[in-house]
Amino acid sequence: MTDVIDLGEFGDDFRRNPHPVYARLRERGPVHRVRLPVPDAHHVTWLVVGHEEARAALADPRPAKDSERIGVTFLDEQLIGKHLLTADPPRHTRLRALVSRAFTVRRVEELRPRIQRITDHLLDAMLPHGRADLVESLAHPLPLTVICELLGVPEVDRTAFRKLSGEAVAPTSSETEYDAFVRLGTYLTELIEDKRCAGPSGDLLDDLIRTTAQDGDRLSPAELRGMAFILLIAGHETTVNLITNAVHALLTHPDQLAALRADMTLLDGTVEEALRYEGPVENATYRFAAEPLEIAGTSVAQGEAVMIGLTAADRDPGRCPAPDDFDIRRDSRGHLAFGHGIHYCLGAPLARLEARTAIRTLLDRTPALALDGPPGDWLPGPLMRGMRSLPVRW
Repeated sequence: MTDVIDLGEFGDDFRRNPHPVYARLRERGPVHRVRLPVPDAHHVTWLVVGHEEARAALADPRPAKDSERIGVTFLDEQLIGKHLLTADPPRHTRLRALVSRAFTVRRVEELRPRIQRITDHLLDAMLPHGRADLVESLAHPLPLTVICELLGVPEVDRTAFRKLSGEAVAPTSSETEYDAFVRLGTYLTELIEDKRCAGPSGDLLDDLIRTTAQDGDRLSPAELRGMAFILLIAGHETTVNLITNAVHALLTHPDQLAALRADMTLLDGTVEEALRYEGPVENATYRFAAEPLEIAGTSVAQGEAVMIGLTAADRDPGRCPAPDDFDIRRDSRGHLAFGHGIHYCLGAPLARLEARTAIRTLLDRTPALALDGPPGDWLPGPLMRGMRSLPVRW
């Protein structure tokens, strides 16, 4: 019987810096049976930690994203509905086709002026104080405002939505997680119904309500709720961490910050290296063995869960020399921070644009930007990789 490695035994050090643990696991092999440190529960799963093996597993059609294929349903499916991360082809193909046109490079580029205006507005409010929590002042409100405007979430609802979404992706307990999903499901149902009754508004959620494919296909009420959920949650929570982690990496590597300030053509490479070095998603959401299968020579029994370690894979020295070095001149293309295969992040172009805009504008307007104390706690749970606060001064 395969030994189970309890990641919870590494304590708070693992949450703050999991990279040494993942490095030791990679040295022993690319796939391991682990117990995840999850609040009020301990889930056992296979964890893929090698880059080549993770990339292959992300593109492998055999592990299922739909947990119902092994007789299990999770809170998001029970209380909200199926979405892109809980569906397999042909359903996934259909759902993605109905929404993907909203996230083309051209459509995202049209958002550039609005993203710049939001960034400028947030910095106008932040800079007179001389110091701030970057998460609270910029990294969180920028992507939240963008995705809420894109989908048509009323401004008055955004503060409450932020709290619920944070608890959904990084729960502090099973009780608060359950409550967050219940309230999100209720809120999204009411929002969709309000939009349906109000008539065309031109936002993305309104488009999804009224979208009809050439064959007459439309999203069901549960699918609409699930789609709104995943676009709102994934559309801002990950970008919050991308901006925060990128700025933290620059401020803790002054040589790299100086290089970027001296040559802003390095900005695109900086964002890609930040995605590789400390990506916003630690592990991809669960996959399941709907039938017995093999991953990188490891037998996975029917019904067992598989988690693909994006953070672990992107620091694999077999793929990336000196992986623990933050080097903005490195060619970081091929990282797995946005996934790979049919579940590759739909919002990747938007996240990149928001991060580039936020970092460039912040550095332009704060020549003396520096850390103002240690960062806050790293987010709990195995999914997100980010910190709750980042004190800075200028």
